Amino acid sequence: MPWSETTPMKERLRFVKDYRRGLFGMRELCAHYGVSRKTGYKWLARFAEAGVAGLADRSRAPQTCPHKVQGELAEQIEAARRRHPTWGPEKLLVLLKGQAPKTAWPAASTVGALLKRAGLVAGRRRRPHPGHPGPGQTPMDGPNAVWTADFKGEFKTRDGEYCYPLTVEDGYSRYLLGCQALLATRHELAQPVFERLFREYGLPVVIRTDNGAPFATQAICRLSRLHVWWLKLGIRPELIEPAHPQQNGRHERMHRTLKSEATRPPAGNAAGQQRRFNRFQAEYNDLRPHAALGQVVPAALYRPSPRPYPRRLPEIEYPAHYEVRRVSRNGGIRWQKGWVNVSHVLAEENIGLEEVADGLWAVYFGPLRLGRFDERELRLSGAYAYNQPE
Repeated sequence: MPWSETTPMKERLRFVKDYRRGLFGMRELCAHYGVSRKTGYKWLARFAEAGVAGLADRSRAPQTCPHKVQGELAEQIEAARRRHPTWGPEKLLVLLKGQAPKTAWPAASTVGALLKRAGLVAGRRRRPHPGHPGPGQTPMDGPNAVWTADFKGEFKTRDGEYCYPLTVEDGYSRYLLGCQALLATRHELAQPVFERLFREYGLPVVIRTDNGAPFATQAICRLSRLHVWWLKLGIRPELIEPAHPQQNGRHERMHRTLKSEATRPPAGNAAGQQRRFNRFQAEYNDLRPHAALGQVVPAALYRPSPRPYPRRLPEIEYPAHYEVRRVSRNGGIRWQKGWVNVSHVLAEENIGLEEVADGLWAVYFGPLRLGRFDERELRLSGAYAYNQPE
């Protein structure tokens, strides 16, 4: 298949046309085209003002540049950088001022810009930003409506080994479902804990977590292997916003009590620490009155879920009008004669595609909308309505 050719003008015109079709919101559209909403509104305004001609680039060059470094001064700065390729502008200026104290050297920011223009600054690798769905909104209006899960901050037992307590709590009743001492925050260690809890207490509607491992990744919609497993069980993952632990405040408050009553001082080893956690869990659920519950113990309000853990993990089913494609081990799907990257997290899972316009598809994994797929570009753009049910 030949490479598709495009230009900024074509992209801007397509952006305007997609916006006028009204199929997608401004936020999702800008994410698909890789621009900010401010930029998107700018091109819409220019098109409304001058039509297609308004989408052309305008000159950004200033009329004058009185602080521009030229001639011998610029050559000295560049030569100093080549002699010391790891030095930044401030260090270079200290060196140069020591050699020529009477010279009017420019500011460090100007030196940095000069070095960048001269190609003497290596660009930093940009981390991927998969976006975030925003705070979880599911109300905790009954037992098993929302479970909350987190890793209590790691600490060392007296034998020098690290302990990572995985805690799971029912948000409505504050019932501490599990507190397991683990050696790391890996998926392979966390999944058996959740499986044991599902077998004992049944399945919740939602599990709310933070954005750390193993709950979230940099994949599309921040999907993790735990999320894929939960979705196949009919559990909806829900993420709090990064650096906003107050959005999981009930769980954080329990951690504070756990820390003071079960980890200070730490036990001698992992087995001893687990025995402390077990005693704390029993007391927290059955003996300790909870102020937010009207001084009632959590066990008085909690009931196991009526949804049992299935003997066999069910496959996700899609409506008959969906195109169903299986994600390969390489993390993508074939589309006509092209290749579309999806995510390695969904390897060997089926995804569903629903056509919403000519050449445009909404892509789902179960009830979760992953994003939209554009046949013209063979590219899947992530969605941001992750915490809201369809």
